[in-house]
Amino acid sequence: MSSAAMTVVIGFEGSANKIGIGIIRDGEVLSNPRRTYITPPGQGFMPSDTARHHRAVILTVLKEALEQAGLKPADIDCVAYTKGPGMGAPLVTVALVARTVAQLWGKPLLGVNHCIGHIEMGRLITKANNPTVLYVSGGNTQVIAYSERRYRIFGETIDIAVGNCLDRFARVIKISNDPSPGYNIEQMAKKGSQYVELPYTVKGMDVSFSGILSYIEEAANKMLSSGQCTAEDLCFSLQETVFSMLVEITERAMAHCGSQEVLIVGGVGCNLRLQEMMGVMCQERGAKLFATDERFCIDNGAMIAQAGWEMFRSGQVTELEDSWITQRYRTDEVEVTWRD
Repeated sequence: MSSAAMTVVIGFEGSANKIGIGIIRDGEVLSNPRRTYITPPGQGFMPSDTARHHRAVILTVLKEALEQAGLKPADIDCVAYTKGPGMGAPLVTVALVARTVAQLWGKPLLGVNHCIGHIEMGRLITKANNPTVLYVSGGNTQVIAYSERRYRIFGETIDIAVGNCLDRFARVIKISNDPSPGYNIEQMAKKGSQYVELPYTVKGMDVSFSGILSYIEEAANKMLSSGQCTAEDLCFSLQETVFSMLVEITERAMAHCGSQEVLIVGGVGCNLRLQEMMGVMCQERGAKLFATDERFCIDNGAMIAQAGWEMFRSGQVTELEDSWITQRYRTDEVEVTWRD
């Protein structure tokens, strides 16, 4: 294939505490550098501080992306950025840079839905054909399947995301946020032996995590001080409970769709215990599980580039006056013009 026929897209992601810029050329990841804003134990990340972090490093990351890919701005065909959903201040920061380089380089711009970025990256990396998707992260928890030019949401959290539940529990018991609170909970859970019963809240196709969080916060204070269980036991119990809930609603969506594939995406998707539990369910149903590692399931620029690539190839572009961001942007709001 001649290089003239190839499409090169650069993607800017910064909807939460990761800032990433990735370059994709026809399904090949040419570069994907990323930085994470890490706060002290017991703290979350505030929008304004996170935006400040992104502002400080974004040009360095952009330079890295181009250098690692061995490309110049002239080689780029389209500039994609995360339009939403996410935190306002970081989204604005990154969109501003994407808008600026698109104008400086004279390239078309494309606003991408963050959730669809995760899905398209997962499909590219795993080669899953038409999977039921479990999208689990710090900000989102959705069970999604493709139907008639939309990614339909079959079930979701009715309050907080599963990753937010885990992160906030990590904060209560002062677990480090480096490299991420969820990763550290996962490691501690391996040492847990006693299962502490927690509320299990599935409502039809939907899940709820806020009650579990307040219950375990209270239990932590009582049970840890009295020595009834260890912090490791609580990490283990929380994971087993919330992951069981997620497997249940994923299986229900699979049954409804007659699906034989599951794809797990989003930051929580690199948790090996979640992958293991989902794998057991898939095996029982004769289905296939697809998942990616931390390079691609945690927020990154290449996933925005990949979704942007699909959109751009199907004729979509975003005019400058339409290149705003939005903190709320449903997965099923986007018309999927690149799948039939």
